[in-house]
Amino acid sequence: MPPRPPSASIPATDASAPPRPGDSYVQSFARGLEVIRSFSADAPRQTLSEVALRTGLTRAGARRILLTLQSLGYVESDGRLFALTPRILDLGFAYLSSMPMWNSAEPLMEDLAATVKESCSAAVLEGIDIVYVLRVPTHKIMRINLGVGSRLPAWCTSMGRLLLGALPDDDILARLAGADLVSHTQRTLTDPEAILSAIRQARRQGWCLVDQELEEGLISVAAPVTGRGGRMVAALNISGQANRTSARVMRDTMLEPLRETAAAISARLTSRA
Repeated sequence: MPPRPPSASIPATDASAPPRPGDSYVQSFARGLEVIRSFSADAPRQTLSEVALRTGLTRAGARRILLTLQSLGYVESDGRLFALTPRILDLGFAYLSSMPMWNSAEPLMEDLAATVKESCSAAVLEGIDIVYVLRVPTHKIMRINLGVGSRLPAWCTSMGRLLLGALPDDDILARLAGADLVSHTQRTLTDPEAILSAIRQARRQGWCLVDQELEEGLISVAAPVTGRGGRMVAALNISGQANRTSARVMRDTMLEPLRETAAAISARLTSRA
């Protein structure tokens, strides 16, 4: 399953429904974001008609937005096909640069990855997805390529379940109701009540381990990163291959170093606040 492209923030009160137009809603800006989001690993280059089809815009409307983005340097075209330019990364890195905590977190994550000899990542929750904000890989452990900005379903990942656990149960169920709860492996939980039960367990114990639910052979364990007042602001995880590290070994030998690193990052975050 390829990672989905970054998208605009979804209000926590209703993760599945788009905001309703009103006096404070700029529809043209929202349509521009839809055009940007229409580009992905599956559609890196598109014709005008393809962009219009993917966004639900008219050809004239899609053309105006594409030409505006092109004039600003965010889109390029050979006359027929349109594609995003590297300048589009400015939009994502504006978020990362506004979160200086990750500058201090990276060396701690590098030390952790070197200690456990497995990949280490940090992510935040957006709607029913997690979005990667930092990653220190040691092995290629997944079929897909993960990096900053990559998205994965929160309901079947260790970081996602932990982050969802910070929400009220009715909010979790509302988000699950709007999610595509497909089976990625034979172990994937797809029943909302079963997923909620796993999220509640992660909430109670303060960490989460997911064993081959997102991808065959992939095991990960996550711990919370908290800010002032103990509010969870992100999650940190270690991920590895089952043929190299079993779920029990990961829990028994890697969970404690992971929790210590997450606590150290939390302490730095609190001191900067």
